[in-house]
Amino acid sequence: MRFKNDLSLVSKRWNALVKPYQYEFVWISRALQAKALAHTLLLEFVDGVGSSGRFIRRLHIETPVLERCAPADLQTILEYSPQLAIYTDNHSIQRNRHDVPTDPRCSPARLLSLLAHPKSELRRLSWTSYDDSPFHERMSPLQEMRTMRLEYLELSSCTPNFHALFSDSRDLAFMPVCLPALKSLKVSLDNDMFAVLASWDMPALRNLSVVSADFSYTGAGFYRFFDAHGKALRQLELGHSSSVIEEHYLTTPQHLAPRLPAQDPFSLARWCPNLRELICSADADWHWESPDWIAPHVLLPCHPRLEMIAIRDIDARILDALDMSPDSDAAFFPLLEQMASLLRREAFPCLKYVRDMSAESSRMRTHRPWPAVTKFWTRVLEECKEQGVWLEDHAGMNVTARSLKRATLLQH
Repeated sequence: MRFKNDLSLVSKRWNALVKPYQYEFVWISRALQAKALAHTLLLEFVDGVGSSGRFIRRLHIETPVLERCAPADLQTILEYSPQLAIYTDNHSIQRNRHDVPTDPRCSPARLLSLLAHPKSELRRLSWTSYDDSPFHERMSPLQEMRTMRLEYLELSSCTPNFHALFSDSRDLAFMPVCLPALKSLKVSLDNDMFAVLASWDMPALRNLSVVSADFSYTGAGFYRFFDAHGKALRQLELGHSSSVIEEHYLTTPQHLAPRLPAQDPFSLARWCPNLRELICSADADWHWESPDWIAPHVLLPCHPRLEMIAIRDIDARILDALDMSPDSDAAFFPLLEQMASLLRREAFPCLKYVRDMSAESSRMRTHRPWPAVTKFWTRVLEECKEQGVWLEDHAGMNVTARSLKRATLLQH
C-alpha cells in the first residue's frame, strides 16, 4: 500500500491509474478509519470528481470492541461502493442506542439493502445482526437481492433473540430466498433462524458450518433445516458436543419435544447420507451410553460414507494435559482415547483421513516438543497406520514417523 500511495503522488494521471488498485481491498481496523473513508467518499461525490468507492471490490471490517464503527459511516461507505464482491463484518459495527432516535438510513435492513441492490455482484457475504427483531424481518432485503453469484454466506448475531430459544419453531413465516450459486453457509443462530433457513432455495449448498450453543441442536428448527438440505451436504462442521443434548431428549416432556423420527433420533447420518467430511471440536464429552469411546460429535456417532474427520482445538487439550502432568502419559489418556475412537471401522468404515486443524498444535508437534507430546502423536500415528488412515496437519500435509523422529532429535 505504501508503494501504491507513492505512485499515486507522481502526477494526476498516475493518481487516476493507481486509484483502482489503492481501493480494491479496504481493511478497516479502527472506527476512525471508517469515518475517514466515509468522509473522503462523500467529499468526492460533492466535488463531482467521481467517488473512489466504485473501485472497492472487497470490504473487511474487523475492529476491537471499543473501536466499533458508527452505522452512519458504514451507510455512507456502502452507498458509494456499488461494485462490492466481498463484504465481511466481524462484529465491528456499533449497536443503535435505545436512548437515541434511530436514523432510518442506518437501520440494519437498510444497510443490508445497500448490499442487496439489483445490480449486486456479491460473491461472499459475512453479515452480523445487531438487533433483536425476528430473523425473517431483518434479513428481508435478501428476498429482493440479485443473488446469482453469491457463493459464501456467513450469518451471526451480536444480540441473541432469547425469546427464540424457547419458541416452537413450527409456525414461522415462509421466507422465499433463492441462492442458486451458494456453496458454503456458516451460521451461529437459534432454532427459529434454522427453521427459516429451511425454506430457502439453496440447490448448490455443499458446505455447512454450525457454530451454536447446545440448545440449537435440540429444537425442531435444527432438524427441519437438515430435513430440507441435509442430503446435499458434503462437508459439515459442528461446534461443541456435550451431554446436554442427550439430557434434553431424556428429560424433556413428550409434548414439548420436537417431532422427530422415533428411530435413532441423535444421529445426523440419516439426514446427511452423502456427507464426506466432518469438522468437529476436540472438547467432546464422554458418551453416556458407551463409556469405552468418544464419538466426534454426539449427533454423528457413525456414518457409512464419511472419508475425513477434522478436529479443531487439539492444542487446547494438549496444553491442559501438559498443565496437569507434563511428564506423565496418563494426562494424555482421554485425548488419545478420543483419537482412537475416530478410527473405529464399525463406526466409520470409509474413513481415509484424520486432520488436526490447529496450527498451534502443529508447532507444538514439530518445534522442540515435550517428550509426552511426541509420544502421544507417535501412538496416534501408529493407530492410524493400523487402520489404513492418513494423519494430516492443519495444512493437509501428512504427519509421518520421520517428522516425529526429527522433532525428537530437536529435544536433545
